[in-house]
Amino acid sequence: MDAQETLAAWERQEEALYAGRPESDRRFGVASLEQVAGKSGLDIMRALISGALPAPPISGTMDFTLVEVEHGRAVFQGRPLERHYNPLGSVHGGWFATLLDSALGCSVHTALPAGKSYTTLELKVNMLRALNSKVGLVRAEGRVIHVGGQVATAEARLVDAAGKLYAHGTTTCLVFDLPQKRAA
Repeated sequence: MDAQETLAAWERQEEALYAGRPESDRRFGVASLEQVAGKSGLDIMRALISGALPAPPISGTMDFTLVEVEHGRAVFQGRPLERHYNPLGSVHGGWFATLLDSALGCSVHTALPAGKSYTTLELKVNMLRALNSKVGLVRAEGRVIHVGGQVATAEARLVDAAGKLYAHGTTTCLVFDLPQKRAA
């Protein structure tokens, strides 16, 4: 598939995620412990994609969305926009890092059983070339390297529709038991 065909496929996939949902159903929020109780990480990620759970607020702020998940893998798609620019006129490194951190962490989450959660302990990002609004859609694909009882690691790549690599990163996550009640 060439870059134009890939881009068109990515756009269709994103449109399909929202097909049949009223605009008011594109909600952002944080799932309650009751909503995720008894669900594996993969089940939670699938519920985010289906709209059964609200999308995290960061995805609206940063203009990206979760588009694919499977055990050990998560893909986010985003549009680098002018509002993400730094003073130098290109997309701020924090946008790269946030998109990669989401793909990395969620790839770990897909491999966790019910009752387990995670948090990022370390994030390493290598930015290889600038992003700007002319690039269009990009994707961050995270893949698990290792999931243990307390530590998980993953790697991710940020590419455009032509497969051009813009950044890559790794993470180390702390794995822990999900609290029974959310802290006040």
